[in-house]
Amino acid sequence: MPSEHYTKDYYAAIRNGSLRSAEIIVPLVLKLLPVKSVVDIGCGEGAWLAVFCKLGVNDVLGVDAEHIGDAVLQIPKDRFQAIDLSKPFTLGQTFDLAISLEVAEHLQGQSAAGFVDSLTRLAPVVLFSAAIPFQGGNQHVNEQWPDKWAELFKKHDYLPIDFIRKQIWQNEAVEFWYAQNILLFVRADLLEINVTLSEEFQRTNPDQLRLVHPRKYLTLQNLYQETVARAENPGLKGASRIFLACLKKSILWRLGRLAENVNPPITSVVMSVYNGRAFLRHCSPGPPTGIHGAAF
Repeated sequence: MPSEHYTKDYYAAIRNGSLRSAEIIVPLVLKLLPVKSVVDIGCGEGAWLAVFCKLGVNDVLGVDAEHIGDAVLQIPKDRFQAIDLSKPFTLGQTFDLAISLEVAEHLQGQSAAGFVDSLTRLAPVVLFSAAIPFQGGNQHVNEQWPDKWAELFKKHDYLPIDFIRKQIWQNEAVEFWYAQNILLFVRADLLEINVTLSEEFQRTNPDQLRLVHPRKYLTLQNLYQETVARAENPGLKGASRIFLACLKKSILWRLGRLAENVNPPITSVVMSVYNGRAFLRHCSPGPPTGIHGAAF
């Protein structure tokens, strides 16, 4: 995960919400599971681990990319390890619980299977959440429905338990993406020895893992209405943007046609328009389009 996308401002923006959500969700997890050690994959500043420590779980390890600076960590420096999460990894130890929350969507699709495999090697129980399609966010490159992740976990004999979402669904203090996406994935053999886990598994409907939180739905609805309003009444600036976008695409198409007849071929031509001036950079030309079907 490139560091330019995960700056101090990025972590500052999510800090309070992450900590507030962890303070509500972690006690629910500890009521269900006898946890003495936790590893957080994609820990960021370590807010979730800080809450585990506060509640008496002191054997913790945070794992994330090298761009996480020591100055922002909410856990001791020796409790953090830098790893490239885009590749399968091992840590040389196991834990009672592994957590990975809103991380997997930041990894390319080809990394998904290896990422889940790495999580299952770390602990018999994984607290997991990942962004659903069209959730949106900073550098989300692989948004998937929960049942798609469940399929990957099932290959390692891990089963979903949906016991947290119903307890936090209407809690405004919890960030909606946790309330919407968070699940436990448990190794199947644990269900035979943990009665509480087994009961929660029986209450879980694997065909109803896909949920969209009302807060997200309303946000998208408002965005849609704003977009329609701008399209219906774009004003001079809006109309100018539409005109320039159409002009740009048409020019790119014509440059592409020209490139096909040039020797050597032109394969890296781009046209961008800024303040009425034209600049060339890299692009892939597309077909001509215009306002109301007009071509330029």
